[in-house]
Amino acid sequence: MAERSQTAPEAGNDMGNDDAIGGNVSKYMVFPNGYCGQPKKGHLIFDACFESGNLGRVDQISDFEYDLFIRPDTCNPRFRVWFNFTVENVKESQRIIFNIVNFSKTKSLYRDGMAPMVKSTSRPKWQRLPPKNVYYYRCPDHRKNYVMSFAFCFDREDDIYQFAYCYPYTYTRFQHYLDSLQKRNMDYFFREQLGQSVQQRQLDLLTITSPDNLREGAEQKVVFITGRVHPGETPSSFVCQGIIDFLVSQHPIARVLREYLVFKIAPMLNPDGVYLGNYRCSLMGFDLNRHWLDPSPWAHPTLYGVKQLIIQMYNDPKTSLEFYIDIHAHSTMMNGFMYGNIFEDEERFQRQAVFPKLLCQNAEDFSYSSTSFNRDAVKAGTGRRFLGGLLDHTSYCYTLEVSFYSYIIGGTTAAVPYTEEAYMKLGRNVARTFLDYYRLNPMVEKLSIPMPRLRKEKAPPYKYPLLRGPASNYPNGKGDKKSSVNHQDPSNSF
Repeated sequence: MAERSQTAPEAGNDMGNDDAIGGNVSKYMVFPNGYCGQPKKGHLIFDACFESGNLGRVDQISDFEYDLFIRPDTCNPRFRVWFNFTVENVKESQRIIFNIVNFSKTKSLYRDGMAPMVKSTSRPKWQRLPPKNVYYYRCPDHRKNYVMSFAFCFDREDDIYQFAYCYPYTYTRFQHYLDSLQKRNMDYFFREQLGQSVQQRQLDLLTITSPDNLREGAEQKVVFITGRVHPGETPSSFVCQGIIDFLVSQHPIARVLREYLVFKIAPMLNPDGVYLGNYRCSLMGFDLNRHWLDPSPWAHPTLYGVKQLIIQMYNDPKTSLEFYIDIHAHSTMMNGFMYGNIFEDEERFQRQAVFPKLLCQNAEDFSYSSTSFNRDAVKAGTGRRFLGGLLDHTSYCYTLEVSFYSYIIGGTTAAVPYTEEAYMKLGRNVARTFLDYYRLNPMVEKLSIPMPRLRKEKAPPYKYPLLRGPASNYPNGKGDKKSSVNHQDPSNSF
């Protein structure tokens, strides 16, 4: 290896294989092989020692090429997907090829035109690299792993450049966002700390509803939404923010929804993993979305807190837990789509399909054809599967997935890359869809507000366009058995 570090002169020689990656690189300067002089412009400095950063190792192949290794998730070497690092001390017009060489997944949207994100100190808005500069291939030089290579030309010597797998959304950003909402003193927005993570970060719970719905003895129809159980799935946070921004707005639809429903939102279930720059796991190496069956109060405290609250609401005769939606991002599929559960009761199954069909009518980027209902054994510990088995027939549990990369509008074949705003727009459309589901449109029409609709694909007809009502309106479906049938499945200024 040809690199040397100012802070740790022999660091490069200590990194003989993937197992040697113990942490993120910190201001790691790479010198040419045999170089003995003072550092010069063009001797790149790599850094990932910041919140949500991830880069475990750098190998210089030549003056123009570097192999980069993702640091595995903390305490779990299986997951290597998320990366987020900076490069500085560049020379103007310096052209480099970076190879991300140790992805843990083989299938990737990089096959379909996805490209890494980049920004710099003088251009702080994230942009996607041109897809023509990105290559994804199986490499015999790296144990036949799949490698993502991208070419980049540094154009400003004084800039620090940052590269990431997708738009980052950090724990600190999230806390500042919630702080700003609190300062608005809205009487229909409530923030509380439901618990703490292993590293003592806050598990925030938001309640958005009319104060009348929270008075003692009031009956509540609850929509429970969670996000970022997988920390590298950053689009989840943008979708969640879109939902929250819409629900706290003065839009007439939002006002009607607050009168009729109680929204409980836990937007960041894995704050430690988010802070650490993990892709899928918590501080202790757990995939929290496989531990819903029996979460530990000390090993999975955030999950434990949310589950206890949901069970408490389920046991409250005044509370009808109508929806549970867990928001994720998908690394191999386009568009937004949902996963739902399978039930032997055909009427219940049909009713469960209503919400995603309505969402398909409201959101041009949501695909009902990609939505599937399943009971895969590997998903048994997920929130959707566990709560789908716990809650009764008046409750519907979904995983909402959104692509890390793009969506395809019906009638076209061109992929439209997601932006932060497009993710948030999907969140707004999720919130709007509850108006259609509960047939509350007449309440909005009284306010004389137009209802624009974007249509991507024709939603399939559904048999049971039922209004939600008291549990007594439905046959007793507690303990329904599930069948084994699968109904499945820019221009760049740099």
